[in-house]
Amino acid sequence: MGVGKSSVARHLEHITGCRRVDLDALIEESSGREIGEMIDTDGTEAFRLVESEVLKRVLEDENGCVLSLGGGTWTIPRNRELIREHRFTSVWLESSFDHCWYNLKFSRKERPLARDKEAARALFEERQRSYCLADWHFVVQSGLTSFDIAQQIAEQVL
Repeated sequence: MGVGKSSVARHLEHITGCRRVDLDALIEESSGREIGEMIDTDGTEAFRLVESEVLKRVLEDENGCVLSLGGGTWTIPRNRELIREHRFTSVWLESSFDHCWYNLKFSRKERPLARDKEAARALFEERQRSYCLADWHFVVQSGLTSFDIAQQIAEQVL
């Protein structure tokens, strides 16, 4: 959350010519509700079930797209299995908590699971255990733009 996944995915779409699918945007579009509202009203667990179902549909329907996941999607073991079963390559964009928190503070997007710094830090630390299971790992370094990172991914992964 806040590392720049969506920005990197937009650049990857441009660089590769592959269509980009933003899972969070697709969930909101198909449900007619914002994710924050879904989590606040129905709870995180109910949201994760919807998220997994939409992910499954996308993986079954898409081929060769750049798929941008929400920060918690990869933490669900079944989601990781689905991604691998459908032969998608996973990429972890690693950054420091301070970098992510800075981006979260200035983001227009609501982050219902990270409304304060302590909650965001706990989530950040918890998710690291799952993120390291990705196929590829790129460290977001100071001075690199999201375009630079997308270029690195395109050159090394694709």
